[in-house]
Order: sequence, then C-alpha cells, then structure tokens
Amino acid sequence: MSMSFQRIAYEVREVCNAVELATLEAAVARTGLGQGATAIDIGTGNATVAIQLAQRFGLAVAAIELDPVMADLARSRIEAAGVENRVSLTVARAAEVLARKGPVDLIVALGTTDVSGEGRPTPEAGFIALRRSLKPGGWLLWGDVVWLAEPPAPLRQITEATNLYTDDDGWRAAAAAAGFEVIEGRVSPQDVFDTYSGDSIAAARAWLDANPEAPGAASIRLNADRVQAIMEFGRDYIGFGLYLLRNPD
Repeated sequence: MSMSFQRIAYEVREVCNAVELATLEAAVARTGLGQGATAIDIGTGNATVAIQLAQRFGLAVAAIELDPVMADLARSRIEAAGVENRVSLTVARAAEVLARKGPVDLIVALGTTDVSGEGRPTPEAGFIALRRSLKPGGWLLWGDVVWLAEPPAPLRQITEATNLYTDDDGWRAAAAAAGFEVIEGRVSPQDVFDTYSGDSIAAARAWLDANPEAPGAASIRLNADRVQAIMEFGRDYIGFGLYLLRNPD
C-alpha cells in the first residue's frame, strides 16, 4: 500500500481540514436538504464528509479525489460504512468531473485545489466555476485557508503554491461577486486549527518512527517538516474559514 503524508495524517483525523464535523453537519442542516437530494464532495480525502452526507442526510453523493493514494483510503472507508449505493467515488480532477455532471443541490469543497481547471484561480473565479454546477437554489459549503492578518511575503509564497487565499472579508466579497448569497461564515477557533495541524504532524512522526526505511519515508519526512515549519511560522496569520453559500433561485 502506498503511503503519503496526507494519507497518514487523514487516517487519524475525522475531518481532513481544520473544522469540526459537528460544525459541518450544522451548516448542511441549514440547507434543509434531505432524502433524494444530490451532492458533490470535492477532494473527499478520507470520505468522512461524503459518508455523513449519505448517512445522516440521505443525500446521493458523488465524491471526487485526485490523489490515488487518498482515493484508496476513501474507497475503504466508503465500503466499511456500507454506503457504496449512495456514495460514488471518482478519481479525477474536479473540473473534469464537474464539466460532465449535471447540476446538483449541494457542493462541498473543503481545502480543494484547481476547482475551475485554471491552475490557481482567484477566489471569485473558483466560486463562479462551482456555481455553474449548482441548481438554482442550490448550496455551496466552502472551506479554505483564511489569512488572519497580512502574511509575510515568504509565507504567502509558500502557502499559495497551489491555491490563492484571502481574508474573511475577501472570501465573502468573492462569493457575492460570483453571484452567491452568503448565508453564514465562520473562522475556526485557533485551538481547532492547532489540533488539526498537531494531529497531522504527530501521526506522520509516529509513522516515520515505526517505518524509518519504508519507501516514501523521505518524502513523508520532508512534508512533515514543511507543514510544521509553516504552521509554527504562520500560526498568527493562517486560519480556516467555512462559508455556506446559496445560489439564488
């Protein structure tokens, strides 16, 4: 079985981001969606969110994961939960899947990359791309890095290697500019963010201690060191925001 820093980290996490599952469930409950509604979970990770959408809310979920190593974990979790008939898994780029699927009632996109197929879209461009895949009156649950203060240039450069981020006001403004109604938004408490990063790094260190000569160990160690350095240097600048957005009727 192939391993990566992300897989090791997300095997010990309930949610693959710095937000609690109860917070996500409360946001989805606000949509009023239930049995028969359709959803897409972009960057499903360990599939916890996709499974909860199916089990708790009765949604039919299309889970998307680009990383084959993470997709292997997601597949095993979906099978173990017995929801294969309600959660499908596709290993592909999100933009490719969205382009061939019809509009859905809900899109969940937490810590995703390249949702528009442009590489590093602006926040507004990412929202515009996702809105095209929602039904009128549909919902987007979006979560990503939030700048808590203007970061030093090196921190921004490293953190934004694959995604462009903004502050809380910037995410809200980008959503509104893309045509969404901003129903609610919140930034996770810092202790939630600290637990997320700390759990991930500790899991990787423990795995490395047990498997020092395993294939991929050098890459996993490098990623653990990189994430730890970013989190320590950037703690006062980096947060995680969650936004419930509605596509107008």
